[in-house]
Amino acid sequence: MQSTVLIIDDEKKICSLLARIIELEGFTVFQAATGKEGLKILGSQDISVVISDVKLPDINGIDLVKQIKKIKPYVEIINLTAFGTISDGVMAIKNGAFDYITKGDDNDKIIPLVYKAMEKVTLQFRVFELEGKIQRQFNFESILGHSKAIQESISLARKVAATDTTVLLLGETGTGKEVFAQAIHQESLRKLKPFVALNCSGFSPELLESELFGYKAGAFTGAVRDKKGLLEEASGGTLFLDEIGEMNLDLQAKLLRVLENQTFIKVGDTHTSQVNVRILAATNRSLKEEADAGKFRLDLYYRLSVFIIPLPALRDRKSDIELLAMHYLKFFGQKVNKPKLSLDEKLLKLLINHNWKGNIRELKNVIERLVILSDGDVLGTKYLPVEFFSNVTELNSFEMAAVEKHHIQKVLSHTRGNKTETARLLNIGLTTLYRKIEEYQITENL
Repeated sequence: MQSTVLIIDDEKKICSLLARIIELEGFTVFQAATGKEGLKILGSQDISVVISDVKLPDINGIDLVKQIKKIKPYVEIINLTAFGTISDGVMAIKNGAFDYITKGDDNDKIIPLVYKAMEKVTLQFRVFELEGKIQRQFNFESILGHSKAIQESISLARKVAATDTTVLLLGETGTGKEVFAQAIHQESLRKLKPFVALNCSGFSPELLESELFGYKAGAFTGAVRDKKGLLEEASGGTLFLDEIGEMNLDLQAKLLRVLENQTFIKVGDTHTSQVNVRILAATNRSLKEEADAGKFRLDLYYRLSVFIIPLPALRDRKSDIELLAMHYLKFFGQKVNKPKLSLDEKLLKLLINHNWKGNIRELKNVIERLVILSDGDVLGTKYLPVEFFSNVTELNSFEMAAVEKHHIQKVLSHTRGNKTETARLLNIGLTTLYRKIEEYQITENL
């Protein structure tokens, strides 16, 4: 963001003098005699602050503020007038002006005002860029894949995004259900409001109720003050309930009330609370089968399944595997300062033919491990997990064990002995890691 100022004033001498004063402070200054000319410059130049006379030949400078804010919301405008009135000043600020001053005072006030306005612009521009980055990161363009299966899912999600309809995302673990939920939120009218995600499988029933609905002070031991639940935190925006099939039946009844009339009761409260929230839910189970078996409320299932989006497993979109692998290769390569990494043909063939029970999450973890462990710029099959070689005849059981041992040793070395992180990178349980360390007699002296 450059330190540039645009002065709009039809009095040429005043405009030139003001420009000279501001240029002496090191700012780049553009000049315009009319509102129309000023808007043209604003559209072609990187302007930070606008100083505009109120009385212009073609437009009122106070009305011009509103037009400028529509074009570039982060730009700050200072209005100048020869005859200031309180009503004009109020209207200028209401339209979004940074300040409103009378000519004659400007010699003393204008430079400090420009500096203050510039500071605000810099901050606002950073926020503006960050919001844009977040939106780009989580919109539908960020979902990689050209296969028919994933494109059908994206098409459904795009159609429902702009509505307030409840959505149920169905798919195996690791297929990207939360990524889809975030994209739906970012493409909705609620995108400037919170997106809150809650994994229902990560809490006991009692704790899940407290997290979701909040509680009143004294509701239980340790509840020393009122606490907002995630429903309130997400009000105005979107609440994403992942693994909703794990929610118990009592809590399902309370969630149904939220879906029907946007009301709920906090734990320990006697009064009803109101929210305005859109619910997106996800599961890797068949909720219909769960409902038929009495493990899930049928009325909640029908309320959640107003709009269902099935997400394909990675094995059903094999044409996307190379694209996804190269994306994660670039991502992790940059993190470890290896920008020129590539995959050899044998490795790529194994990746494409793998069953991918963990779907995209498993692929991401595999690429991360390969980037960490590989020494050269071309990644081969040497450090692939052993299960990739289950159908490869050239590796006998002894060789497979040697590969696995070396693989674990190198990951442990990378994590400096952190077994929890090592187990995550290896995509195995912590107890399994300890068992293999003992089985292979891997030394702890790293």
